[in-house]
Amino acid sequence: MKHDSLRQFLANPGTALSKGPIAMIFVEDACEIDSTLRHHLDRGFAHLLVFIPDAFDFDATLAARDDVHRIALDTIADNAVTDTVNRVIAAAPGLWMYYCFNAEYLFYPFCESRTIGEMLTFHTEEKRDAMMTYVIDLYAGDLDRHPDAVAVDDAYIDRSGYYALGRPDPQTGAHLPNQLDFYGGLRWRYEEHVPTSRRRIDRIALFRAREGLKLQPGHTFNDAEYNTYSCPWHHNLTAAICSFRTAKALKRNPGSTFDIHTFCWHNSTPFEWHSSQLLDLGLMEPGQWF
Repeated sequence: MKHDSLRQFLANPGTALSKGPIAMIFVEDACEIDSTLRHHLDRGFAHLLVFIPDAFDFDATLAARDDVHRIALDTIADNAVTDTVNRVIAAAPGLWMYYCFNAEYLFYPFCESRTIGEMLTFHTEEKRDAMMTYVIDLYAGDLDRHPDAVAVDDAYIDRSGYYALGRPDPQTGAHLPNQLDFYGGLRWRYEEHVPTSRRRIDRIALFRAREGLKLQPGHTFNDAEYNTYSCPWHHNLTAAICSFRTAKALKRNPGSTFDIHTFCWHNSTPFEWHSSQLLDLGLMEPGQWF
């Protein structure tokens, strides 16, 4: 289904906002659009809202599906993502939602055999309305063959080098309970090329919409509870978004591309495209999920 604008879509969404979970996918360039959409359809999302500039296209069989909604949007305009997510939140309170960009792929514990709906039903029963996701950088192993750093069949991740710091309250300076700032991956290794405000790898990408909820810059919400990685009484599920986005940016940026001849180092390992690898590396948490 094709919509000329978000306004047009929200005026007549059909069944797209009647049942969740829904995925909002923001297309910034022509890279791996089809694989991104197929991956999230395979996870079991009820509908995909694909926000995409008119200049880009994706596979016709995907575009023809009733559960894939193409919505025209200038995705790189200032505040485009936060404003769009907040408008969808306001239009569909109560639904579980997810957002990501093209060339990003959601993994959660045992996602190969369990749908996103099953996982979020469990998470809801644990009285949680949001889930922490960690953005794990993917990068091509051979930049001579893949100068844009994107290669699904030659993808690598860092197996270590991740850490967390207490998140200070902007008013008091004290650490906020159950909130941490997470770092690692390419944003840590090449931090001289990454603005300080963009070095964190935590993103509250899975959440349940409600009245008054707002996504803020920095991938956090205006409700402090939504920004927590776990409840006080036990560990909760977390998920990972495996993403080529940072590698793409570092290779496209004239200030960094000539300094980077390979992203591989002694802690690189081939990405296996399976949740078990991410669990084994401690890059997401199964909590009480069995």
